[in-house]
Amino acid sequence: GSRLEPEERSMEPPAVPEEEEEEEGAVPLSMAPGPVGCQLFGYVGIEAVLDQMKIKTMKTGFEFNIMVVGQSGLGKSTMVNTLFKSKVSRKSSQPGQEERIPKTVQLQSITHVIEEKGVKMKLTVTDTPGFGDQINNENCWDPIIKYINEQYERYLREEILITRKRKIPDTRVHGCVYFVPPTGHWLRPLDLEFMRRLSKIVNVVPVIAKADTLTLEERAEFKQRIQENLKTHAISVYPQEDFDQDSEDRALNDRIREKIPFAVVGADQEHQVNGKRVLGRKTKWGIIEVENPAHCEFPLLQDLLIRSHLQDLKDITHNVHYESYRVRRLNESNQLG
Repeated sequence: GSRLEPEERSMEPPAVPEEEEEEEGAVPLSMAPGPVGCQLFGYVGIEAVLDQMKIKTMKTGFEFNIMVVGQSGLGKSTMVNTLFKSKVSRKSSQPGQEERIPKTVQLQSITHVIEEKGVKMKLTVTDTPGFGDQINNENCWDPIIKYINEQYERYLREEILITRKRKIPDTRVHGCVYFVPPTGHWLRPLDLEFMRRLSKIVNVVPVIAKADTLTLEERAEFKQRIQENLKTHAISVYPQEDFDQDSEDRALNDRIREKIPFAVVGADQEHQVNGKRVLGRKTKWGIIEVENPAHCEFPLLQDLLIRSHLQDLKDITHNVHYESYRVRRLNESNQLG
């Protein structure tokens, strides 16, 4: 019996749902003393846990909440439609309304259920029209920060109830895509101040909007400058270095960090190129293919937000940003109590 003990211990982790990571300071299992990974006498079938998790997730579906921030006219709505290959932004869901530039930042959230190969995703897109459009943009980030914190608050309220729902509806913002205007110079004080405040409470992914207005050299220089700006002002955008789990993660994320901010171009029209339908923007001198990595870094953004890091964005939101909000709020209420 005693010889099998370490084995039982090492069989545990897969069954833990991904949300609950081991507390910091806990010894990682591979470092636990004693013989690790002992010999099995035949096939046990532990990896079936993965299928179980998959079936469960497919039944319940999952939520993903994304926020887009930037001045009007940078193509935020178009970008979201391009990301999810469907009309999911506020622009497309309110046809016939003439475009008014709002006088204040109003937040508009639209929820859609997208389904692909039997996987349901409840996608909420929060748009921030009017951000940074005024002459005096003092504190224009307040409504946005307030909104993000309100979602944490809503989740916290559900979580501290004595009888909780089995699945708390998750409206927390998992990622905020920040659109930088393609000036080719430096980040504006507005951008810096906003990202500085925002990166403390949410995963910020900066992108250079309408990047087709810059030449390749300008693009590379602008990128370099933005990276310097972020370093100088100690702004930690997603994927944050502090949260890399291991060297493998670090290597992957370093490759992404080199390329941030992604220079992106959005398009929701299809064009014929060499007999293939491609998403792109038609100009007098040719078609900019949005999903062609040689033309634009949109595929990198799509990979980051959906194909490779969606779960990670959710985990960091839950384990880091929401956690620090929760600690702060509970401390406040304890002091009041």
